[in-house]
Amino acid sequence: MAWENINALCDIVRETGFAIHKYHRNGHLEKVYENALAHRLRKQGLRVEQQFPLTVYDEDGTVIGEYFADLFVEGCLIIELKACREIADEHIAQILGYLKSSRIETGLLINFGAAKFAIKKYLMTAATE
Repeated sequence: MAWENINALCDIVRETGFAIHKYHRNGHLEKVYENALAHRLRKQGLRVEQQFPLTVYDEDGTVIGEYFADLFVEGCLIIELKACREIADEHIAQILGYLKSSRIETGLLINFGAAKFAIKKYLMTAATE
């Protein structure tokens, strides 16, 4: 069953991510933050899949490949993690591409690599014609 309130789920992830950043600070590899976030979210009873394969669809619904989400939470939230100095345009393009091609509506882009914790939510709604 998909999470009932996506905003509440995003709040849990945001608060948990901030606590991880406060404890571990910046300077670790991305995988360390991935493991920490997955561990702490699971401790809160959430279903978290690491390096989860998501199907990529073409516009007509044809399966054209797959990519691996850093974290996929509760079957409805893609989390893309970074451990870099700052978020770049290509990171934003990456999360938006993942949302569109996998047909998942909500994603979070989190950067643990800077001195200041950064998290941003992205939404992809189906276009109506």
